[in-house]
Amino acid sequence: MQELQLVALEKAWSEKSVFPHGAMVTARCRRPGLYKLLGNSSLRCQNGAWNPRLPACIPTTMLTNFTEYAPPTILVKTPAGAASMEPSGAVAVFPGTTLHLECLFSRKLGNPEWTWTPTFRQYLTGWAIAAEEREWKYRLSIYYSKPQDTGVYTCATPRGITNSIAVHVAAVHCGPLETDDTRLTSRKEGSRLGQLAVFQCPAGFRLQGPTNLTCQASGRWSGPVPRCAPILCPSLETDDPHLSLVEHNTSYGGRAVFRCSWGHQLKGQPGIECEADGHWSGPIPSCEPVLCPPPPAPLHGRIVAGEERYRVGSAVQFLCDDRHQLIGEASLVCTETGVWSHPTPLCEARCPYPGDPAHGRIAPVKFSYEPGDKLQVTCGAGFVSRLGEPPQCQGDGTWSLPVPQCRSYRHV
Repeated sequence: MQELQLVALEKAWSEKSVFPHGAMVTARCRRPGLYKLLGNSSLRCQNGAWNPRLPACIPTTMLTNFTEYAPPTILVKTPAGAASMEPSGAVAVFPGTTLHLECLFSRKLGNPEWTWTPTFRQYLTGWAIAAEEREWKYRLSIYYSKPQDTGVYTCATPRGITNSIAVHVAAVHCGPLETDDTRLTSRKEGSRLGQLAVFQCPAGFRLQGPTNLTCQASGRWSGPVPRCAPILCPSLETDDPHLSLVEHNTSYGGRAVFRCSWGHQLKGQPGIECEADGHWSGPIPSCEPVLCPPPPAPLHGRIVAGEERYRVGSAVQFLCDDRHQLIGEASLVCTETGVWSHPTPLCEARCPYPGDPAHGRIAPVKFSYEPGDKLQVTCGAGFVSRLGEPPQCQGDGTWSLPVPQCRSYRHV
């Protein structure tokens, strides 16, 4: 059934077609000449079944590597004039057309033979002259065809296997093609039998209907005039609650522009276009949370409050070990760009303020002292401190010596 086609009045065959009881149809192969119909071509629908049963289409020599056990392929050529394949499978020809019927068969296996039903005249037959064709094309030529050339032409192989094609010569003209679709443009070869009308739509529109029509032997075009329908892409929907459409134009050339909610970023193209085939130029993007990398704990310090994933708005706090001071921001916030609001702070060694000795004062006075700072002690009247190296803040945040004490002169 793959190559079989049924043709009924006002109704074309498809796999979903339904025919009423009593309907009559004509069967033919989809590509007459390349396939040969085996069985009855006239069928009637009776009680839900075809009577007689559906025929079959068998491949010919061109499709079987030119085996001598296959029916010969028949090709139709029109070097001058106009002809077309009718729904019935017959070749409709306008008078005056030159027609070549080419029977394909391997010359080394013998000569085919042409026969015909018209009695109007004899026809020239023989192998093609061109070097690339003369070993496999046995031709019958109908020059300046006339209505009297209407009939069935049959090619038989030396083994008596045949294939036939019907020719119908008629001076037929088809009527004008009318449409109210201003967007549709057409190019017509003419309105004679076998001539074509080719249709086209402007950018942004697609043809609804056939691309071209052929003037048939019935005097009607092979189908209705098509129309131009606007190209539309399907509406876009997403189940991502963080994704929203800023722009949504489903016409050809239109764009769909996306945006993510705060704290999320687009994964994919921020915009896609409706293309000429009615499909979007790319997939719908998705939104993924913006994450900051985990901040490192400072040397001699630690992170007080940490998380596994740091989203936009997440905060992290730092503390330093004893005898160390935090330099920088103690709290950082993850920003929308995926970076922290400030650099990670440092924990630097500091010596604590040791306090003034009794009856004296230290200098300089600071909240904390950097490594290398030295203390000087000044005692009050009647008091004196020992001589020697002054206390110095060391790299681990401790003093090298205790603060010297002020002693009374009476005890020195």
